[in-house]
Amino acid sequence: MRSEAYLSEIRQSAGLKRAVLRKISVEGNTVTFFLVTDLTYGKEDIEAARAVSRNYVPEGCTAQVSILKSVASAEAVAAAILELIRTRFPAAAAFISPGDVSVETNGTGGRFLLAVDEEVRSRFAQGDVLNAAAAALMRQFCGVWTGDYRSAEKEKELEHEALPEAETVAAPRTFPIGDYAPIDGAAPEYALYIADLAGEQPNVTVCGTVTHIEERLTKKEKPFFRLTVDDGTGRLAASYFSKKATLEKVRAVKAGDSVCLTGANEFFGGAYRFTARQLDYGAPPEGFTPKARPSRPVPARYVKVVPEPLSDLVQADLFGGTPLPAAFVNGKFVVFDLETTGLSYSGSTIDHIIEVGAVKIEHGQISEKFSSFVACPVKVSAEITRLTGIDDDMLAGAPETKDVIADFYKFCDGCALVAQNISFDSSFIRYYGEKEGYLFDHRQYDTLTMAQSALLLPNYKLNTIADHFGFTFRHHRAFDDAFVTAKIFMELVRMKGALPK
Repeated sequence: MRSEAYLSEIRQSAGLKRAVLRKISVEGNTVTFFLVTDLTYGKEDIEAARAVSRNYVPEGCTAQVSILKSVASAEAVAAAILELIRTRFPAAAAFISPGDVSVETNGTGGRFLLAVDEEVRSRFAQGDVLNAAAAALMRQFCGVWTGDYRSAEKEKELEHEALPEAETVAAPRTFPIGDYAPIDGAAPEYALYIADLAGEQPNVTVCGTVTHIEERLTKKEKPFFRLTVDDGTGRLAASYFSKKATLEKVRAVKAGDSVCLTGANEFFGGAYRFTARQLDYGAPPEGFTPKARPSRPVPARYVKVVPEPLSDLVQADLFGGTPLPAAFVNGKFVVFDLETTGLSYSGSTIDHIIEVGAVKIEHGQISEKFSSFVACPVKVSAEITRLTGIDDDMLAGAPETKDVIADFYKFCDGCALVAQNISFDSSFIRYYGEKEGYLFDHRQYDTLTMAQSALLLPNYKLNTIADHFGFTFRHHRAFDDAFVTAKIFMELVRMKGALPK
């Protein structure tokens, strides 16, 4: 087989001598070979892999390689086996839990054991679970993997101790506006926390520090302003269409000023956007500290979705030797993305989350992966399947929304949240989180507004920003979008030399 010949040549390089070929993708005339190695590799290994790959693509095509270092820890292998059983063998998944998978690694692969009752082993044997798992591990990790069963007389599981019930979720939070000075003269008394701004709201006021403002022209050559404000709970990008009487006053507003915006949060062009009808000076109270809302405690353990270790050695080359700011290196961030059945998270029709993908950044490096399909109570539309590639069969046996939300809340503990156009994704997370008593009140960063203030691009869609930095990815799948958003976030922080304030 040509794949075996290809890998035979690839493995001549010292850093790739146990490499596996995870997949091949074709976009236009570019063929990308995705390799996984458990050894340290360098530029010479990359160049050698490219040279080999050129011999395996059709004439007229360009060969690229993407190399990921993935060390097969026992925890990562066990998580991969559980994920395989969950997605491919849902009838068997009900009879196995994380504690039923044991893994021994030996540096060149390893062995795994599945603890199952004798009476249900036939379910596993019928689907040839062992061989399927071993084959999947050899595609995902390096080395040779074998599996076997061990008998386990399982007692009927005791009911888990119920998690503490959530206290009554408070209404959206507000604070009184101080230091008011009119421009438009709206004279609002209270402002809504930006973190609590969700769904369509026809008349609402927010108040915070201007972090970015620029004047633009409409197609009819009329001036308007794009500005971003931050109140310490979140950051909001807004549009303001000035009047002749206020134009010069608004032109005097600059970054660092504190303003209040009164307007509407509306759904338009596939996203929620805030349009300010009135703009005035105003500030949160002196010494303002956002008040917390009651939430269920962070779950003690993961139940359905167990994060996996994740490393991306390519990221070490992204920064060109420029040190990352200390606030970034010392911080913890979860960069996430959702796939949903639609765009509505408020009103009479609430759409459903069907996939969650996220990566964690710690010590300035991508460190963990969180990825799961989510059970959907309605049929996935043909349009969503066309857009994401996710269909009803792929969601069969997936964990329920409440379980994924609980595990994701644990994954986000102590982290700031990051997303592209975060107001959309966070609104879904907050809606379904609050249904279960989990309040996602984490600090937020939006790569959309960060890119708008740092880059001059024709538009600020995720794929446009990714193209600017030379990142390729599979768009409209949650983990892939989250992973490339994490890289974009890191690049934007590097460009600015600081986290957004």
